[in-house]
Amino acid sequence: MKPTIAFVTGGYSGESVISYKSAITIQKNLDYDRYTVYRIDITPEGWFHEQRDGKKVTVDKNDFSVLVDGRKVRFDAVLIGIHGTPGEDGKLQGYFDILNLPYTSCDAAVSALTFNKRFTVAVAAFNGINVARSVFLLKGRIGSPDEVAKNLQFPVFVKPNNGGSSIGMSRVNSASEELGAAIEKAFKEDDQVLVEEFISGREFTVGVFQSKGEIIVLPLTEVRSKKEFFDFEAKYTAGLNEETTPAVVDEAIAEKVRAAARKIYRVFNCRGIIRIDFIYNEAKAEPFMLEINTVPGQSEASIVPQQLRALGWTLKDFYSALVDEALGRK
Repeated sequence: MKPTIAFVTGGYSGESVISYKSAITIQKNLDYDRYTVYRIDITPEGWFHEQRDGKKVTVDKNDFSVLVDGRKVRFDAVLIGIHGTPGEDGKLQGYFDILNLPYTSCDAAVSALTFNKRFTVAVAAFNGINVARSVFLLKGRIGSPDEVAKNLQFPVFVKPNNGGSSIGMSRVNSASEELGAAIEKAFKEDDQVLVEEFISGREFTVGVFQSKGEIIVLPLTEVRSKKEFFDFEAKYTAGLNEETTPAVVDEAIAEKVRAAARKIYRVFNCRGIIRIDFIYNEAKAEPFMLEINTVPGQSEASIVPQQLRALGWTLKDFYSALVDEALGRK
C-alpha cells in the first residue's frame, strides 16, 4: 500500500505568496506512483484540503486528518512547503511532534532557532563558524540611531530578526538619518531587529540535505544583484539578479564553503533540505555565514532546483528522497 503524504503549503505571513510558487513545482514533481498525496492549505482563515470538484474539506486539527468521501484520511508523513510562519519557525513542527507524525524539515527546536537570526549567528559563532558583527534591537528598548551606530562599522544591513525572503531589509551606507528609517522599516515586520556589519566579498548560496545517512552539499550558486543588495525585489523579480550555477570559482574556495556548509548542517542538527547563504571574504580567505533557510524556495527558477539540476538529480528523485527520509523516522 502506498504511503499517504500530506503536502502542506500556504502560511500566515507575507511569504505565503512564495509558498504557493514553490507548491506549483513540488506538486508537478512528486512521484504519484509511489505516494498518495493530499495538498493541505494552511491559512489564517483555516486549514483545508480542496478536492477535485472544488469542495474544501476542513482539516481536523485533533489528529491532522481529513474526511474525504466519508472516509477518514490520516497521513504517514508530511512534506512541508510553507515559507515563513508557521511552517518555517517550528510551530507546525511542534504540532506534528505531538502527533508523532514525521515531516521533511528540521525539527521544532532547530526551525525556531534558525528562524531567529540573532540566535542563529550566536550559536554559529560559539561553534567557530565565521559570522558578521551585529547589534540586536528590541522594540521599545533601543536608544537613538547614533547610539546604535557607535558600535558598528558602516555599511550595515538592517533586517527583521525573524522571517525570510529579505522582507523589511535595508542597506545603510553611513551613520545618518538613513539608519533610523531603516530600523523603523524593519520594526514594521518584527519586534526584533538585527543590525549587521557588511562583509565584502563574493556571495554564494548552497543547498544541503541528508539522504541515506549522507550529507549532500549541492553545487554552489554565486549571486550577483543588480540592485545594491539581494533584497526581496531582487530575489523574485526577473532580471534584477544574476545567479550562476554551478559557480565559477576556484576549487579551494568552493571546498571551504562546502566544508562550512557541512559543519553548519551538523552543528545545528538539521534535517531535510536547507539553504545556507555565505559571503566569501577574500582578504581573510574565509567564508562567513549570513543565514540558514530551513524551507528554501522550490519554484522552477529557485536556487535549490537549479543546483539539483547541476548535480544531475531530478526534482522527482529529490522530493522522493526527502519523503523517504521522513518516512524512515516514523
